[in-house]
Amino acid sequence: MMTNGNGNGNGNGNAKPQLGATNHQMVESEKAELGLGAPVGAPAAKGWYSRGYLPHFDAPGTLQFITFRLADSLPQTVLKQLEQELEQLPISTRERERRKKIEQWLDAGLGCCALRHPRMAEVMQQTLQKFDGERYRLIAWCIMPNHVHVLIEPAISLPKILQSWKSFTGSWAISHNAELGLGVPRATGTTKNQFWMREYWDRYIRDEGHFHSTISYIHNNPVKAGLCEEAHDWPWSSAYNG
Repeated sequence: MMTNGNGNGNGNGNAKPQLGATNHQMVESEKAELGLGAPVGAPAAKGWYSRGYLPHFDAPGTLQFITFRLADSLPQTVLKQLEQELEQLPISTRERERRKKIEQWLDAGLGCCALRHPRMAEVMQQTLQKFDGERYRLIAWCIMPNHVHVLIEPAISLPKILQSWKSFTGSWAISHNAELGLGVPRATGTTKNQFWMREYWDRYIRDEGHFHSTISYIHNNPVKAGLCEEAHDWPWSSAYNG
């Protein structure tokens, strides 16, 4: 039987805190500033669809593993080189290899890595937790320096959930960029301030084995990236045991 992720996800027998628990508390003024207020409506699910080159599966009630990243986390030169390499592979293996390579580059910590700042990471974490039990069931998460992993059971349209997360946190980051020294690239004459990459990756959970391996992957990403020794040491994760 599947659990909801509140048990230990790193195999060391230590109990994790309740989902929603956190080291720091967001003050009410910051919640108001983020616009974390009344819930949005629930648009119809899209099923399979594509926006850009990534396919998505939108179906409330399924368990969805989601990864989204900062806009400057992967240089265009890296992405162009990656696409050239993928063109040499069979079509059936391209998406799997693309995801694998991109995850490796993300763990290298490129870009401004604004989510490394404790206050920014806390805003991101509180935003994920805000509508747990209302718009979705929040099962597991990990906030990395330049990307975020989340496992949820959505109750409304997945694109709507992602849009709300990105809108709240992106606006907050840009407005606090100078104050906190987040390093978010400034807008120029031809570009506008963009905190998040528009696209995201989502993968629905097939079975119980996939469920547990996904939670393990999420919780151990900081260990794999060399950011901590044990999954429960990373404060911006549902595995945190501090």
